[in-house]
Amino acid sequence: MALASVEKKLGYKFNNHQLLQQALTHSSYAYEHLSSKLKDNEVLEFLGDSVVGLILADYFHQNYPQLREGQLSKLKAAMVSTNSLSLLAKKLGLDKEVLLGKGEEKNGGRKKKRILAGTFEALMGAVYLDSDFETARQVLNRLIKRHFKKLPKDNFLINNFKSALQEYFNQQKLPTPVYRLVTEAGPEHEKVFTVEVCSGERVLAKAKGPSKKSAEQKAAQKALKKLLKNKLEVLSDEAFIINQKQEKEPQD
Repeated sequence: MALASVEKKLGYKFNNHQLLQQALTHSSYAYEHLSSKLKDNEVLEFLGDSVVGLILADYFHQNYPQLREGQLSKLKAAMVSTNSLSLLAKKLGLDKEVLLGKGEEKNGGRKKKRILAGTFEALMGAVYLDSDFETARQVLNRLIKRHFKKLPKDNFLINNFKSALQEYFNQQKLPTPVYRLVTEAGPEHEKVFTVEVCSGERVLAKAKGPSKKSAEQKAAQKALKKLLKNKLEVLSDEAFIINQKQEKEPQD
């Protein structure tokens, strides 16, 4: 039933269900069940990483021919990020179906974005091996259209929050934004980091996240929303789009 649920949400029925089972088997589970000779999903994840990257590069190239290489790279980076892929994994219920070892289960593995993103890549690698590239492309494109905001066809820029904040301050000839760790709390597997972003002695914003990188991006996002008067639209935890007709900053 678990495999059938994943297939339904994915919109693809496997010919070889062993591939699907392998895609959902984390190395921690395989290690604890050596006698069963289960294959973990690491090789499928390696393959799926390339499959996903190529499909998304092709998708954005075909749908946004007006974008230059720099903007295409940023758009692709936003969609192949751990945050974005872990979100897709949750939409497919992989956080409930992935097989984890007892230790990883105890340490909150089902909430770890790295594990969820890797499981999604493994799943796409399994789809590719079970069918062909064209089928994998159709499956992933459907997911992208279904679960992510539709981008405008033209007159927009994409950037990640930290880079955009850096560019904004460079243009304004202001002191470079500096990120400071304020607090680090919680158990090892559920740490919460609080970060503030400053320009000189001025604190621009403060935010929390499960990692320092995540907290920094969120702090930069808060600062940009204030500076750009909310004229940006969040695409993912790490990236945003902004209509050039409304706002000319930041430039690529």
